Amino acid sequence: MSDHSSTPRPDGALAALARFCHRRRRLVLLAWIFGVAAVAFAGFGYGAASDNDFSGGDSGSAKAQALIERHFPERQGDTLTLAIKASKGIDDPAARRRIEKVVADLDASPLTGPVTSPYRDAAQVTPDRRIARMTIPLTDKEVEKTAVKPLVDEVKDASGDGVTLGLGGERAEKAETPPQGPTEGVGILTAAVILFVSFGSLVAMGLPIMTALMAILGGIALIRLVGYLVPAPDFTVLVAAMVGLGVGIDYALFIVTRYREARQDGDEPESAAVRAITTAGHAVLFAGTTVVIALLGLVVMGQRLMTGVAIAASVTVLVTMVAAVTLLPALLGFTGHRIDSLRLPRRAPRPRSAERRPPAERWAVTVQRRPLLAAVLAGAGLLVLAAPTLSMRLSLPDASVQPRDRSSYTSYEILSEGFGPGYGAPLIFAARIGSADADLRPVVEAVGRTGGIASVTPARISEDGRAATFMAFPKTGSQDEATADLVHELRDDVLPKAPGGAEVQVGGPNAAAIDVAEDVGARLPLMVAVVLALSLVLLIALVRSVTIAVQAAVMNLLSIGAAYGVLVAVVQWGWLGSALGFPTEMPITTWVPMMMFPLLFGLSMDYEVFLISRVREEYERTGDTRAAVTRGLARTAKVITAAAAIMIAVFGTSLLGSDVSVKQIGLGMAVAVLIDATVVRMILVPAVMELCGKANWWMPGRRPAEPAPVKAAEKARV
Repeated sequence: MSDHSSTPRPDGALAALARFCHRRRRLVLLAWIFGVAAVAFAGFGYGAASDNDFSGGDSGSAKAQALIERHFPERQGDTLTLAIKASKGIDDPAARRRIEKVVADLDASPLTGPVTSPYRDAAQVTPDRRIARMTIPLTDKEVEKTAVKPLVDEVKDASGDGVTLGLGGERAEKAETPPQGPTEGVGILTAAVILFVSFGSLVAMGLPIMTALMAILGGIALIRLVGYLVPAPDFTVLVAAMVGLGVGIDYALFIVTRYREARQDGDEPESAAVRAITTAGHAVLFAGTTVVIALLGLVVMGQRLMTGVAIAASVTVLVTMVAAVTLLPALLGFTGHRIDSLRLPRRAPRPRSAERRPPAERWAVTVQRRPLLAAVLAGAGLLVLAAPTLSMRLSLPDASVQPRDRSSYTSYEILSEGFGPGYGAPLIFAARIGSADADLRPVVEAVGRTGGIASVTPARISEDGRAATFMAFPKTGSQDEATADLVHELRDDVLPKAPGGAEVQVGGPNAAAIDVAEDVGARLPLMVAVVLALSLVLLIALVRSVTIAVQAAVMNLLSIGAAYGVLVAVVQWGWLGSALGFPTEMPITTWVPMMMFPLLFGLSMDYEVFLISRVREEYERTGDTRAAVTRGLARTAKVITAAAAIMIAVFGTSLLGSDVSVKQIGLGMAVAVLIDATVVRMILVPAVMELCGKANWWMPGRRPAEPAPVKAAEKARV
């Protein structure tokens, strides 16, 4: 069967690359250092700014936004909202002095336009004079969040004497969201501990960490440069860093493990490095390519910014792949015979007897004795975990789901109390009109009579007399399902029946979030199909088996579905949500499941590739599927467990951060990796492969060759 072996020949291109990098290690290391430094200087110093505008397309909210941008240019700038609550009323002398000082300071800021005091506009104050609001325009549309942060802090610190102040708005929310960096440091530290325990050597531990960090630095800097061609939102760097750190350490871990095995078999450092790259490195390239292909499946979603996220994350994964097969062999050349130096003190291992098998091998044998029972129980368990996915709701986070100590949440809470929860979720109606004399009062009145509407504003005609707009405030907040139902009612029933209402578009941030969520839900099946098809083709090319590729796809779908279900139960239903750092029950952020699927499908294929590659090697050597599965599982269980633990640690540390969307994707991916490394790899894979038997290796149009002969005693032992 050697003609069809999935293991590359030692004289192939990978072997030549490994020898070159090992022998010219100083040159390779210097090239990486200077290359990353140059890219980092250009990327971090002159990279493109992030783009968070998810609008566009042909949805109703996109059409409304286009009308407003064209005919109401004065309304395109961002705004802040100052919310004021005074226990004794805003007319209390002490409260008034405090409020007027804050208003004067905000008015004097170069970042803000004219600020109208609530004492000059009764419409901004509730009838009981206890709560007031102020809309503050920003002079710069591209103002950085670091510039807004002092305003947020000033308003927050001004509370006192029975007066509570909060500054809200998108810019205020972003200003209060600290960088995710410290959590990534915790992930790296945890990964280092896992590697140290797994390898038992500081030197062996340091190689994957060093390789991954170098690759991530270069990858993130490249993302900033690629942003000029393909814009991406601000959370892209966090997601790319999280994914790059996980796969970067894992890929290097697999190669270093194979290198140490070769050294234990008596290979010299150079031949051990070549062997590691041509086996584990070969699998790394296939696994990484699978991740990239899966990520590029986001392109079919047709959303400009998600295409940017896909390309940016793919760039990071590509850099980690290149580092694994070039930088890592060079570093292995520097360590040489000292790969196991600075060892962790351990007791001398007991000699292995013929009767004593590794725990993973004994477990595989146990599963293989009752394969149907094991497969049914594991599959049923995953389906139960996936069941909550059927009730998943999508939305974009707003101030209502932010941590309770945020000024933006304080603003939301005050405004909801004084003006209703829908004040922070206004619907903006826009229409093209024939002349300035057009009458939209019938439309405004019809909207005002709708059950879920609290209040409406009069229609306003643009200066050119060609467009009109008005606002309506729902009785429910933007995260409530009733608000989405209200938007559909307005579009489907109310506006078409009102005179002239057919030409009116419903827009605003609230309607835009609903449109994006529905667009994602409609396109998600297409993305799943594309990712599935492309990944199957790649996996078939690697393992040369249609059966195993289909098994992997189905198992990955089960594990991803289970991760979705757990995410819904925690985030949307609130099960253990507060314990995991989610301030309240909330819908799943729109882009999270869309981003999770290709990432998890690609990462799940990583473990499939490393496991099945080893199983196939054993099968080609023994010709016995059962023996190949048990031996393959035994040889990879430890390293896959360590790799999964690192992934879980890296993704799980996102829960220590403050961005609720990043926390969601981190939680979902950590759960998926946990399920994949335990239920799927340890139960479903050995059970299903045992049930399929010889059919595991079916490939159309190819007649299986006879495997290499194996000693009967060895087959009997396995």
